[in-house]
Amino acid sequence: MITHPAFTVEPWSLRATSLDFEVLAQTESLFTLSNGHLGWRGNLDEGDPHGLPGSYLAGVYEVRPMPYAEPAYGYPDSGETIINITDGKVVRLLVDDEPFDVRRGDILRHEQELDLRAGVLRRTVEWRSPAGRTVRVVTTRLVSFTQRAIGAIRYEVTPLDGPARVVLQSELVANEPMPKPEADPRAAAVLSEPLCSEENFVHGTGVQLIHTTGESDLRIAVAMDHEVFGPHVHVEADSYPDLGRVTVSSRLGPGECLHLVKYVSHAWSARRTAPAMRDQVAGELTLAHESGWDGLVSEQREYLDTFWERADVIVDGDPEVQQAVRFALFHILQASARAEGVAIASKGLTGRGYDGHAFWDSEMFVLPVLAFVLPHAVADALRWRHSTLDRARERARQLGLTGAAFPWRTITGRECSGYWPAGAAAFHVNAAIARAVIGYVRTDGDAEFERTIGLDLLVETARLWRSLGYFDEDARFRIDGVTGPDEYSALVRNNLYTNLMARENFIAAVAIVERHPDRMPDLGVTDEEVGGWRTAADRMYVPYDERRGVHPQSSGFTDRQVWDFAATPPEHYPLLLHYPYFDLYRKQVVKQADVVLAMQWVPDAFTAEQKIRNFSYYERLTVRDSSLSASSQAVVAADVGALDLAYDYLGETALIDLRDLEHNTSDGLHLASLAGIWIALVQGFGGARRRRAGLTFRPTLPRGIDKLAFGVTAAGTRLRVEIGRDETRYRLVAGDELTLYHDDTEVTLRSNEVRVMPTVRPPAGPIVTQPAGREPARRYPGGAGKSAPAD
Repeated sequence: MITHPAFTVEPWSLRATSLDFEVLAQTESLFTLSNGHLGWRGNLDEGDPHGLPGSYLAGVYEVRPMPYAEPAYGYPDSGETIINITDGKVVRLLVDDEPFDVRRGDILRHEQELDLRAGVLRRTVEWRSPAGRTVRVVTTRLVSFTQRAIGAIRYEVTPLDGPARVVLQSELVANEPMPKPEADPRAAAVLSEPLCSEENFVHGTGVQLIHTTGESDLRIAVAMDHEVFGPHVHVEADSYPDLGRVTVSSRLGPGECLHLVKYVSHAWSARRTAPAMRDQVAGELTLAHESGWDGLVSEQREYLDTFWERADVIVDGDPEVQQAVRFALFHILQASARAEGVAIASKGLTGRGYDGHAFWDSEMFVLPVLAFVLPHAVADALRWRHSTLDRARERARQLGLTGAAFPWRTITGRECSGYWPAGAAAFHVNAAIARAVIGYVRTDGDAEFERTIGLDLLVETARLWRSLGYFDEDARFRIDGVTGPDEYSALVRNNLYTNLMARENFIAAVAIVERHPDRMPDLGVTDEEVGGWRTAADRMYVPYDERRGVHPQSSGFTDRQVWDFAATPPEHYPLLLHYPYFDLYRKQVVKQADVVLAMQWVPDAFTAEQKIRNFSYYERLTVRDSSLSASSQAVVAADVGALDLAYDYLGETALIDLRDLEHNTSDGLHLASLAGIWIALVQGFGGARRRRAGLTFRPTLPRGIDKLAFGVTAAGTRLRVEIGRDETRYRLVAGDELTLYHDDTEVTLRSNEVRVMPTVRPPAGPIVTQPAGREPARRYPGGAGKSAPAD
């Protein structure tokens, strides 16, 4: 666990007031700057020491072989791995021939601040060299939201106690050495020198390097240029196949400052020629120069001002959660704002974890948040999925199915999950994509998207379910041999979550085809096929254990032996690192919310009493070995009235990276868990849902939160919701009219109108238990959870 005492709790910043080498890699992930296209990890400016060097372009990868001891039909023979591209962040400093290295000399002050409103990373260091000269270094770094190819750095050095000869070396570095691979399956493959030099050259104060990848055949161009201000300045530049360097020297008196502004442009393509790429990055640098440093900073602030006006969440009473939800929204924005035409990876562009792959995480957790606060990013993400439709159709054919079988993990749309029952049979990625389409269409009212991309995706996912399932002798539609969200069960019959989500997919596909019958011939959809979807939805088998009065996670699940939690040492979590899967697969033990997730996303399929009984049953089995679980448990806990427990789970998902609860923040942030903070607050305590009837709320507050306020974008309108202990205020801040439901009461708002309704006070929820040692940390004194032991 990160126990960094220097992280301060502030409403609009993440600040480290000292440098702790023990958590250097984790800090780099937290301080990442990105815009969805370009990602710069928060490495120290001088590049060394580092936990994990990281400069990434979304969609840039290398192919790696996936050998099998026993190959078989349908196994992917190669995978895709994100690679560290040419690093343009590095600026080295020499003071009187002494290299500035935080491991040498004396650090008198070291502070880093991620400013969530300005969208910059600031660093201030006061350093005394081994020779006794003291300098102040102040740097500011940004990755531009308005010019997506541009990263920029302002670097200032000032001698404090006497004159100094100062040298700055601004670099482009390709093929940086990477740390050794880890045994943890959540970590990434490490490829040695994945970039092959194609050309390098110098022009004035600028350098450009162009590389290609050996197997994926991508071309990457990175260029830098500079502005220098200071006395007695001398500038030189040189380049090599894997290194570009601009050297600036100056003689400074005490209090005099040398300023360097560095602009770095990036481009990649699978098709464009080297001359075209060369011109592209040069043009990008010209635009950056035209804006200038002050212009880039101003554009960044204006962009974020607009975003926060729509998206800000206010949490009065809990400063940690207040900081965490803004930190989360900032990183969700960074992962998606300019991710045009590529996937949103599970780690965003904050690290190499999971090889930079996109899973179902994006559609199931991240896109529901974006649908409320940044709808255009949802459309972009689904357009990317649509662009991979041919590959998904081919994968379905390979598996003997119809429709589209989207990959469990991927960068380009090709399946990159080696055979593994929890991945190969996790068809619920299709359900997540369909659910994202349904949510976006309900949110934005984008008619053209609906009749093209949305219709294509819903039709092909419905076809997958129809070919995967069958009607049994009792005319029930069953789906067997699949893996649901809980990866500690695999190849099961009638996973409840999967069946319910497939039913939603069928219903939506029928409705969208009926709204756009003119498109049926384009996809070869017949009335008979649509009738088959309707019948499958009507007769979907929903397993229920009459004896225990709960929904089994899958057929027969509640008859299995229960895992011996009492005999499982705390250090053996996560279980997947300490026990064979065959043992996990045959026991009642739940890695992450599964039935609970079904109750979150298909709430109308359950009565209030069933929700309580299901939640109580699965709480005692769920070990939360996945960072995806706590937010869903928070939502359903709030729904059944267990508000203290919901608050505990909110705290867990809020601190997943800020305290490194999963012990792998060093490889990148958990983007779905960051989305989970917003989900736990807005969907859990706000009760916000998008149902067929429209936008609904059931607001309530736990002890520990005095007020919760958030924004919602819906069909061209913007709504602001403020929940207090006694009353909830709805205000339509943009748009002419909006009808919503407050705890089943219809409320119609007109432009700038405010309606006040009573905040819901639900009856006390059930008293539940968790597996021994897996209780969430208690967030409110006397609450439901148990304080976590020191890590």
